[in-house]
Amino acid sequence: MSVKTALRVIEIIEVFAREKRPLSLSELARLLDVPVSSCLALIRTLNELGYLYEVGRRNGYYPTSRLLAKAQLISKADPILERVYPSLAELRDATQETVVFAKLSTDHRVVYLEVLDSPHTIRYVAAAGEFRPVHANSLGKALLSLMSADERRELLTRAPLERFNERTLVDLEAIEAELARSRERGWFRNLSESIDEVGAVAWPLTLGGERYAISVGAPVYRVEPNQAAYASILRAACAALERHE
Repeated sequence: MSVKTALRVIEIIEVFAREKRPLSLSELARLLDVPVSSCLALIRTLNELGYLYEVGRRNGYYPTSRLLAKAQLISKADPILERVYPSLAELRDATQETVVFAKLSTDHRVVYLEVLDSPHTIRYVAAAGEFRPVHANSLGKALLSLMSADERRELLTRAPLERFNERTLVDLEAIEAELARSRERGWFRNLSESIDEVGAVAWPLTLGGERYAISVGAPVYRVEPNQAAYASILRAACAALERHE
């Protein structure tokens, strides 16, 4: 029950982030697909703790800035992001494209730890906390390259790999060949293999004994002609981070 309650609290936060407006108790219960009685107990608790406030009688509830303040304190104290953020910002400014910092989650998906948005109106949009399949993602390929062949085989054969389109590699030998080509040319890439018209180049790095990767992502029409240039800046950034361990 405690795990279920914790999940409901996270879902409430995500509903407010998605709706961006005050919500009544009945609206929250409907959006969460839970009984009003169950929702009421959670709302009352969050209200008493100062995380939600009642906008007005019968005008619904909305999160207070307490949630933002706590999140900022947590983010600022992240030991890894504190170290890599300046390099990520420099990389974003140098390429003018979206930069993503990631690693593998415990269930062997790519999890985005930080995302710095491109200033372009048309850009690759992602968010920290998102997950991506390891086989159809430039960051995933970069992270796979740090594993032994046996590690990769064990990971990639646990379940059938999803084919998103005709560009998606799902055959183990094809993936191994792509990784070999990527190492030789100096970058790992994804050109519309999971999302149409979206591409990225990535490179791996190791910090504190943990494996990470950084990517530069954008619409394919900007990534494809600039792969080598982006990769050169990206490799330099990763090497500098590893040197200053």
